[in-house]
Amino acid sequence: MNRSGPTAAVLRLLSDLKGCQDEGFNAGPVNEDNLFVWNATLFGPYETAWEGGVFQLKLVFSEEYPQKPPKVKFMQTVYHPNVFGDGSLCLDIIQDKWTPVYSVASLLTSITSLFTDPNPDSPANPEAARLFVSDKKEYNKRVRACVERTLEE
Repeated sequence: MNRSGPTAAVLRLLSDLKGCQDEGFNAGPVNEDNLFVWNATLFGPYETAWEGGVFQLKLVFSEEYPQKPPKVKFMQTVYHPNVFGDGSLCLDIIQDKWTPVYSVASLLTSITSLFTDPNPDSPANPEAARLFVSDKKEYNKRVRACVERTLEE
C-alpha cells in the first residue's frame, strides 16, 4: 500500500481473490502481508488420466497487473506437452495473448483445461508432445505416474 491508497494492482488482486475457490482449483496469497505472491492448487479433471492429481502452482504478480500477466510455475514435476522442466508453462495467455480481461480464475481455468486439451504443436516438453500424438496409452501411463507423485508430496 502507498500513501494514496491501494494501487490498481492491489484492488484487482483483491477482486480476483473472490473468484478463486472452485471445484477445479483454489488460490490465494501466500500470506496476507503480500498480495503479489500466490499459491494455487489445481485438481486433475475427472474421468481423465489426470484425475486425482493435486498440482501446486506459484503465481507472482507485478505492480503492472492486470496489464501484465503473472509469472506462473508448477511447483512439482508435471509430465505435459506444455510444461517446461522447470515448471513454467507454454500457454499463449501468459505469454503473448494476455489482456486485462483475464482474471486469476480464468487463468487457472485455462491451465486446468490444458490437462485435457494440450497443444502438442507448441511443445515445452517435446517428448510428452510426441507421445500425446503418437502413443496415448504410454502418454497416459506417464501422466498417471505424475499424478501418483503429486499424492506423495
